[in-house]
Order: sequence, then structure tokens, then C-alpha cells
Amino acid sequence: MAGGTPADLAPSVAVKLFSAGTAGCVADLVTFPLDTAKVRLQVQGESGFAPQGQAARYRGVFGTIYTIVKSEGPRSLYSGLVAGLHRQMCFASVRIGLYDTMKEVYSGGAEHAGILPRLLAGCTTGAMAVAFAQPTDVVKVRFQAQTRLPENSVKRYSGTLEAYRTIARDEGVRGLWKGCLPNIARNAIVNCSELVTYDIIKELILKYHLMTDNMPCHFTAGFAAGFCTTIVASPVDVVKTRYMNSVPGQYRSAVHCALTMQLKEGATAFYKGFVPSFLRLGSWNIVMFVSFEQIKRFVVRLQRSWDTSPGPA
Repeated sequence: MAGGTPADLAPSVAVKLFSAGTAGCVADLVTFPLDTAKVRLQVQGESGFAPQGQAARYRGVFGTIYTIVKSEGPRSLYSGLVAGLHRQMCFASVRIGLYDTMKEVYSGGAEHAGILPRLLAGCTTGAMAVAFAQPTDVVKVRFQAQTRLPENSVKRYSGTLEAYRTIARDEGVRGLWKGCLPNIARNAIVNCSELVTYDIIKELILKYHLMTDNMPCHFTAGFAAGFCTTIVASPVDVVKTRYMNSVPGQYRSAVHCALTMQLKEGATAFYKGFVPSFLRLGSWNIVMFVSFEQIKRFVVRLQRSWDTSPGPA
């Protein structure tokens, strides 16, 4: 990312991968209830979630959280958390941790990369991350969309590992990569919006000496990245969530899912869950980027303290 101080110059790729994955997990722990509310609002309107003629069960982000807590208990807000943490260690580490490396590749090692190398780097690392993390994303979405069932009924999945096995057994290996193409599209958009916005805004803040390279700067750039990303990525995100959560045969493809939404629910369906998406992405970006910068610096300082410590006499 742009900027740097003597204490955090040139962290290795391994440090960036570890820092990004860990920061993604920290951000997920903080914002997971908002993500669950977003998923419930996005799938609302599908068969089984809001029957024709009945009032919507979930209204607004905080109303959705209240309804989930009241009817299912507070633990339901963290349904799918284990898969979410699996996802971040696979996903955030690749798409964020490798961004600077890919930016250098596309810019030919130039000190100040242009907008095109940044966009290409964001698209590349976003697509690479999906290839690693798609099964974890499928399981996470299905757990978050799963409402509490009546007494003595069988849950769709009883645990995270069992969910991986069940999907692979019932839907084949392809089931674990369900929605991979819309997810690649989504994450190319998200990565470009998120990382490029953060990178450019942080660079401008430091260039014009508006702030130093510390938490207020990271907070401001992270908030802006979350806002821009929500506007750009919401339609793709809704289609991805609907398609990944669907039962076999409900949609022929992600495009069919999008067309069905348009015909049955109208264009506003593509922005269902926008407020929780923004609250989640804004807060997630702030927590993630602040954590990423601090963890990265801490690991580099730790490495340097080991390198400079005197050996045994």
C-alpha cells in the first residue's frame, strides 16, 4: 500500500499474507452480525423466505438483527463464523496480501503506479483468491441464510466440516464452487473498488500532508474504500448470495438468477440489504485496514528485533 515509515518499510510477501489473513479474521469477528443481517435481507423474497402476499420478515439492518436475536438467539448472528474465518485466512491473505506484489508486476516496478496497474492488480488477486476460498464462502452463506427450524426438525447442516462433506456428496465437487463465476466478477469489482480506493486515498493524504501514516489516515481511507465498494458491488453481491444459497435446480446459472430477480422483484432487488452492506463493508474495511497496517508493522518490528538481537556468547 502507499506510504510507509522507517519502521514498516519493505515487509516481505509472507508478512503481508499473514497480516492480511489475520486482519481479515479480526474484521470478521467484529462485523459478522452485520454480514448475517445483510445475507438474510438479500435472500428475503426467495421461496421460503417471504411467501407471496405476506409481509417481509426482516426490515432494516437493526430490525433484522433484533428479529434474529429474538426468534433464534444471539448465537445465530454468528452462524457460519467458522467458515467465515476459514474464508478470510484463504481469501484476504491472497487478495490483499499479494496486491502490492501484483501492482509492481503490472507497473514494471515503477515507484508510483498508475491507475491501470492498480486495477489489474486488484482484478488478478481477487480472482486468485476466489479459486482458493470459494468452498468456504458457499458454506458461510448457507449457514448465515439458515433460519432456526421447528423443534425436532433436521437442520440443513449440523456443523462446518459436515457442511463441506454434505455439499460435496450431494452436489459434487462443483457444488463447493457454486457461484464461482459471479463471485470472481464480484471480487474483481470489490478488490478494485476497495484496494485501489484505499491505495489512492491513502497516497493523496500522505502526499498533501493531511495526516501522517497512522490510524486516522488508515481509518479515513478504509471508510472511503467501504463506501465506494458498496455502491459498485451490491448488485453482484446480491446475485452471488442468492445463487450460492439456492437449492439444486432453482437457477440454471447466475445470469438466470439475475433475470429471475429482475422479472419477479424489480431492479430494487439488486440493492436489497444495501444499508447493512454499507455498514458491514465500511466497518469491515476500517477494522481490516487498521488491523492490517498495525499487524504488518508489529511483525516487521518483531523480525527486526530477532535479527538485531545478540546471539549466544
